[in-house]
Amino acid sequence: MYEPLTEQKAIALAVRLGLFGKDALLSCQEIGDGNLNLVFRIVNERTNDSIIIKQALPYAKVVGESWPLTLKRATIESQALRTFASYVPQYVPKVYYSDESLAITVMEDLSHLQIARRGLIEGKTFPKLSEHIGEFIAKTAFYTSDFGMNQQQKKKLAQQFTNPELCKITEDLVLTDPFFDHDTNNFEAELRADVEQLWQDDVLKCETAKLKRLFLTKADVLLHGDLHTGSIFASDDETKVIDPEFAFYGPIGFDLGQFFANLLLNALARDERDREPLFHHIEKTWDVFVRTFSELWRESDEPYAQISGVLQDVLHDAQIEAIGFAGCEVIRRTIGLAHVADVDELPLERRLDVKRHALRLGRALIVQREQLPIQAIKQLVQQTVHVNS
Repeated sequence: MYEPLTEQKAIALAVRLGLFGKDALLSCQEIGDGNLNLVFRIVNERTNDSIIIKQALPYAKVVGESWPLTLKRATIESQALRTFASYVPQYVPKVYYSDESLAITVMEDLSHLQIARRGLIEGKTFPKLSEHIGEFIAKTAFYTSDFGMNQQQKKKLAQQFTNPELCKITEDLVLTDPFFDHDTNNFEAELRADVEQLWQDDVLKCETAKLKRLFLTKADVLLHGDLHTGSIFASDDETKVIDPEFAFYGPIGFDLGQFFANLLLNALARDERDREPLFHHIEKTWDVFVRTFSELWRESDEPYAQISGVLQDVLHDAQIEAIGFAGCEVIRRTIGLAHVADVDELPLERRLDVKRHALRLGRALIVQREQLPIQAIKQLVQQTVHVNS
């Protein structure tokens, strides 16, 4: 029967599962700082071996019990990690055990790495981040698509990853509420005029509606569903993607767009002279994605994969989607319910400038997405410093 774990109960579970030796001296600390879950780190003080036990709460931790959430997301997460591990084991933590009734996943401890968002805030560059994320997205996308697996098997996998409750969060908090006067929105009073201008922008709303429709209807590939820099552990040599509880079948460009947007928010929060590493990561992620996906495409058994123009069409759609969804994420992280520390930790006046810039940039990414190559994003950031695009 489900009950929330405590530190002592987490230790008892680890003992019951036999995850440590009989002579282990175990300590436990609750380290979760996310919006939805409890996270416990258990360490054998004799050997320094450690594990993570993650448990879903039946409500959104960021709001409280007034916002109930399905516990099935823990099962979705463990299944997604195992699915991704079959294609890119080097980029996800090992899963040792999962229990659907307790909504827990026991996995590899990644404490030797740093959450990428925090490292980027501190000015670190993580030189291999874009290469690794580009490969992660390309391989998980291709191998879970109709071109990389048997179409009937893909339909069964898509059914397994039906995730209506967490998709609803994205549909509302990312793709709808920030564009309307909704009570979930959260922004400084000084931004009221800028936000109301956005709410009155029917061109922007029309283009965002098209992106929401893609999210609702286009089941291309298995997505992580929430691939921001806070869902990535990294070092100079290693990258691990975590927290795929939002995993579902959706448009191929969505994960790319989420990742790009969070890099852009970090770039906006930096001095202009320090932004180049973020633009490099965006462009290299896209280049690695295109190269890797194209190499895998040539191995496809789908007859149409060998027809000239089909791959180019898929990649063209992915680019448009990535840029558009990046714009949605930039805007929602600026005025929606959940923000990013990259921006919110800035002093007030600087923070307001950055957020106004982010709103202009987000709009431009959405409205101009069909004419905008990835390589032009850097220039767009410069163009949207002071004026609407």
